[in-house]
Amino acid sequence: MQGYLSIVLHAHLPFVRHPEHEKFLEESWLFEAITETYLPLIQVLEGWQRDQIDAKITLSLSPTLCAMLLDPLLRSRYERHLNGLIQLAENEIHRTHWDRHFRELAWMYHHKFSLARETWRFYSGNLIHAFKKFQDDNRIEIITTAATHGLLPLISAHPPSVRAQILTARDHYASCFERDPRGIWLPECAYAEGVEKFLQEANIRWFTLDTHGLLHAKPRARYGTFAPIFTPNGVAAFGRDFDSSRQVWSKHEGYPGDGRYRDFYRDIGFDLEFDYVKAHLPSPESRGFTGMKYYRITGTGRQKEIYQRDHALAAANEHAAHFLDERVAQVQKLAGILDRPPIIVAPYDAELFGHWWYEGPEFLDALARKTFNEQKSLSLITPGEYLHRHPTNQIAAPGASSWGEEGYWRVWLNETNEWIYPHLQIAQERMTALVKKYSKRKTTTALQKRALQQAGRELLLAQASDWPFILRAGTSPDYARRRVKDHLLRFIALHEQLTLTGVDEKWLAEIESRDNVFPNVDWTYWK
Repeated sequence: MQGYLSIVLHAHLPFVRHPEHEKFLEESWLFEAITETYLPLIQVLEGWQRDQIDAKITLSLSPTLCAMLLDPLLRSRYERHLNGLIQLAENEIHRTHWDRHFRELAWMYHHKFSLARETWRFYSGNLIHAFKKFQDDNRIEIITTAATHGLLPLISAHPPSVRAQILTARDHYASCFERDPRGIWLPECAYAEGVEKFLQEANIRWFTLDTHGLLHAKPRARYGTFAPIFTPNGVAAFGRDFDSSRQVWSKHEGYPGDGRYRDFYRDIGFDLEFDYVKAHLPSPESRGFTGMKYYRITGTGRQKEIYQRDHALAAANEHAAHFLDERVAQVQKLAGILDRPPIIVAPYDAELFGHWWYEGPEFLDALARKTFNEQKSLSLITPGEYLHRHPTNQIAAPGASSWGEEGYWRVWLNETNEWIYPHLQIAQERMTALVKKYSKRKTTTALQKRALQQAGRELLLAQASDWPFILRAGTSPDYARRRVKDHLLRFIALHEQLTLTGVDEKWLAEIESRDNVFPNVDWTYWK
């Protein structure tokens, strides 16, 4: 082999769980991702295992996503949602009986939803167990990210908060996968000096960052992004390859914009009679996505052409072949320059494959099969395996960076969301003060420990990078604003009870049942 290709998929969703409502709009984020991304990815992995395709990829599963995938309430609600999709597809088969093109698509959806339910039930609704099985069989490497996907550079002014985000993530990963994580996806690939100190404490050996984080390292990275560097404390940093990212992510050049692919936005939830689709909408009060879409990408207006599945699959196969040819050309060129096999690191949001880009799982499948069967220049590898094969690397300090707009933190710190951070800073300092106070006591009651744990959970949830991102994007700003305020107000109340009035056990039990992420969170991490 002349080189390596490392596909890194980052699966993350914010912790959204609302037992106080029978049906909640934002819980559909999870349900859509399970149906369109996570279950199809499991089916692809099953196919590789069945056909003995040696195609190792890396999968980052965020702690909040893992918590939701394991939650009995959300799992039961998802199964109800999936049954509803199958019923909707059956309704569509009858409605489109005299329209051959639409009827064929309705049957396609019925088949895909039914297969999704078979996969879901095969694993008893436990997708964490499914992914764990593939890792235990050495077919994938699962890594973690910060506990609630907090943007670490923006909370780095309070080091105990960075520490708590990383160590809580490590602990939760171990509870899910019965081993410690060896790698981590820094949220938004955002790096600032000092993060690696806590990665070392968690015994995490490598992380990903954006292209310029490696190119702006001091001293300069000798091999660019085609080999990792070691930070001064020995944690490895892998940089994103620019070309492989552009071919997928670029708005103008990326594969998902091909006119043969399914259009994401044109959904029957907006096209058909409201009363007909009402029961299958994320919120019964307003129109939304059902997941059944009949048109392909053919311009920005309402005039769309009907989706043709065979043409879309042909496009996915063509794009996989093109992507592989481009990577082979890269490594063949680099092999004559470098004194080691280059590694091309291609990180993506997992939800791109299947949810946003409907044919993305088929692209991944074709890419892996072509890589394994049709060439001898490069192989799929995980960053952890690369370090095992090539343990000697340059020592350098990465540059501050992220993969967001303009390469830094503008998306998460701007005029729409800057109000969050002064409140977070005060809460972070108060959390450390609480830990210091109760650590000195000879006796801390069980109720007080529960309150300290819940204070930690509320602070972690308030720190999630999803809320400032949503405020900037304007997709669900009222919900994001409410979530930040609710978690901070609960933290303030807990702080007051732990310092002045005494813990209200009934109220504590209520918010414990609602914000029940990280049941064994260690409150001393904020010391």
